[in-house]
Amino acid sequence: MLTVIYIVLTRRPLYYRAKEKRNRLSLLVQKPEFHEDTCSSRSGHLAKETRVSPEEAVKWGESFDKLLSHRDGLEAFTRFLKTEFSEENIEFWIACEDFKKSKGPQQIHLKAKAIYEKFIKTDAPKEVNLDFHTKEVITKSITQPTLHSFDAAQSRVYQLMEQDSYTRFLKSDIYLDLIEGRPQRPTNLRRRSRSFTCNEFQDVQSDVAIWL
Repeated sequence: MLTVIYIVLTRRPLYYRAKEKRNRLSLLVQKPEFHEDTCSSRSGHLAKETRVSPEEAVKWGESFDKLLSHRDGLEAFTRFLKTEFSEENIEFWIACEDFKKSKGPQQIHLKAKAIYEKFIKTDAPKEVNLDFHTKEVITKSITQPTLHSFDAAQSRVYQLMEQDSYTRFLKSDIYLDLIEGRPQRPTNLRRRSRSFTCNEFQDVQSDVAIWL
């Protein structure tokens, strides 16, 4: 009898495992040739050269704020989050920063709806992990949003990234290569278990650029 042993390399919250399961199921119906093309293009994207001096990169380790305030720091951190399948957090944070610059009721309403549909509502394509109360408040106020509608949610996501992802980023090859002046290497997607393969997660793509 063949026994398949799944070796779980990281322990992630149930929320992330559920999200990954949805991504995995959606990929099972896609063509193999699509997987191969996307895998190659994704690897190339993650290996994108970032022109930043080691001295500048070292400053990013001083605080999370300094990392996010630098465009190259934001890009490097986003690349890292993609390897952990949690890039929706930084995309949401960027979207909120852009939202707070909205001018006029119409723009506020349109951007608020877009953020809600993409990041907040249940089963949203980039749903962020929020507590029930925070999500409920946003849901009830989305018909009449203000520039502060997402403040609580943005603060919550910021804290999650600062306390969790940022710590791991500072120990990652992406960051260590930068502070040591080494060429950026292709970044492998972080695998959850031996049963998951690169091809099973190719639809996890970021469109952070639209919020910059």
